[in-house]
Amino acid sequence: MNNIFRVGKFLAGSLLLIAPCLASAAGDYPDKPISIVVPYAAGGTSDLIGRALAESMGRYLKQTIVIENKPGAAGSMGAQEMVRTRPDGYKLTLSPHGIFRQPYLQKTRYDPIKDLTYIASFSNYDFALAVDAKSPLKTVQEFVEYAKQHPEEMTVGTPGRFTGNQMVMVELNNATGAKLTHVPFKGDAEAITALMGGHVKAVVSTNTILPYYKSGTVRVLAVASKDRLAAFDSVPTFTEAGYPVVIPSPLGLAGPKGLPPEIVEKLDAAVKAATQDPVFLRAISEYGIQTYYMDHKQYADFAVKTFAEEKDIVGKMNDDNR
Repeated sequence: MNNIFRVGKFLAGSLLLIAPCLASAAGDYPDKPISIVVPYAAGGTSDLIGRALAESMGRYLKQTIVIENKPGAAGSMGAQEMVRTRPDGYKLTLSPHGIFRQPYLQKTRYDPIKDLTYIASFSNYDFALAVDAKSPLKTVQEFVEYAKQHPEEMTVGTPGRFTGNQMVMVELNNATGAKLTHVPFKGDAEAITALMGGHVKAVVSTNTILPYYKSGTVRVLAVASKDRLAAFDSVPTFTEAGYPVVIPSPLGLAGPKGLPPEIVEKLDAAVKAATQDPVFLRAISEYGIQTYYMDHKQYADFAVKTFAEEKDIVGKMNDDNR
């Protein structure tokens, strides 16, 4: 009995010693470099935005933040990485909207609600419907009328099936009764190249289309955002044009499950600071991307709501792919 008592006292004393160390570790965070997984290839828009975010957050946290590019699996490699990551705040990931859709498309190694801690969102991708500058179609209304009069002849390129880009097409079909024909490619760049080569009549692209719009190579007919975008200031939203097509696509930061609340708070504050940092704002404005900040509580709620909604959205896109 005495031995048991002594062991109990030893364990209790050990816990008392460990507890201040854990609190101190959280209080001193970060005391070494942090890495952020960008689930896309180097040089792309998401990679460049991720690097700008890391630089700004690093200045705020007074610590180096490095980028790890892990493309593949429809942008879900970072979420998969979090499943086997220690919840100490030293490895995080960009969390694109697609991570909420992917589990409905194939078996994944992660559950977007159970396996991640949502820290904050910081920007939003926009979707633009564009045609070649030489196209006779000048407005989205003309585009819709042509599609109605030439069923299934209106070929529209996107960066792949089950993307937000395709969802724009699905919602436009539903709103107008048009019969747009989906032509999936491997990315925005490939779809735009196909448009330039006359292989498709239109594309739904992310902000990748901006340089082509600025150079006058393409004509952007409408954007699927709630409000007009500064980068496409002369282009109406679909809603303004009379079609209820609004497809948000926030990009945020997440960590593994069990991330301590005090670390989440520090990282959330760093993300918020980045969305107000002139250097970061200049960097993302080059790509026509706007800030879209949700704090960790709002972003966690958004994740739960979005994951629940994605089941029906995938069903709609499955119908479109038949």
